[in-house]
Amino acid sequence: MRARVSWTLVLAAFLAFPPFQRERVEEMGFGQIFRIERMRVDLALTQALRSRWDTEASAFAFPWGHMIPSLEDVSRITGLRVYGRAVSGYTYPCYHDLAERLLDLPVERRSSLVPRVALQESLGLFEVGKNAGESEDEYLARLARVSQRELASEPGPQADLDLRRFLVLFLGRLLFATRGDAVHCRFLPLLEDLGEVGGYAWGVAFLAHQFNGLSASERQTSTSGFYPFLQVCAYLHLPALRRGDLTRSGLVPIARRGLAAISGGG
Repeated sequence: MRARVSWTLVLAAFLAFPPFQRERVEEMGFGQIFRIERMRVDLALTQALRSRWDTEASAFAFPWGHMIPSLEDVSRITGLRVYGRAVSGYTYPCYHDLAERLLDLPVERRSSLVPRVALQESLGLFEVGKNAGESEDEYLARLARVSQRELASEPGPQADLDLRRFLVLFLGRLLFATRGDAVHCRFLPLLEDLGEVGGYAWGVAFLAHQFNGLSASERQTSTSGFYPFLQVCAYLHLPALRRGDLTRSGLVPIARRGLAAISGGG
């Protein structure tokens, strides 16, 4: 599934970063997402949730009442900050000059999209297809190893360039993903001063994006973006489903699929 592949690519780039870069990502409030254990995409669950979304109520409607994802859920599941400056600003009709200056990547004039492949390759994520017989751990380790060769090992202008490229991939293909292949540059103005990135309430924007995506079309039966959020939200609020086991206490609950759930039992 594309959502899972996107998560693997972003995680590989994060793991490839030298320690000082990972510390910067932590300071921005994004680090806890990369400590969430990888989990299987529960298509049946997400499709069932999607079919229960009530656009007028902005909630999941069940026979016994409504379930509304909250900022508390966002904080507990993703660790994203739900306080700070609003994630908003001027939307440019064209991001060509900004993308050239801040990303050193091509964006067509009159466009707000950066090609996904060019963005991935700028982070050393070449030939990202999974090899036959390769386990998930082996796949992730290979991607991180290859990516590491292309990333700056010391602070400086190149390291800032790497970090902006990573954040555009992370925000555009994972946290605020939309349907389609290219990556939107809409967050790029907020990334010009990397020292200010951690001051934004990314969790609030994330929840608004979830609501917007769920309400986009009644004909859609799946969701794009960071799929673990809705899965873990269901595990938290609908324990009778017995589809996951939250085994770790702390800020970020980890959803582990039980053997019964994997085999289809329970």
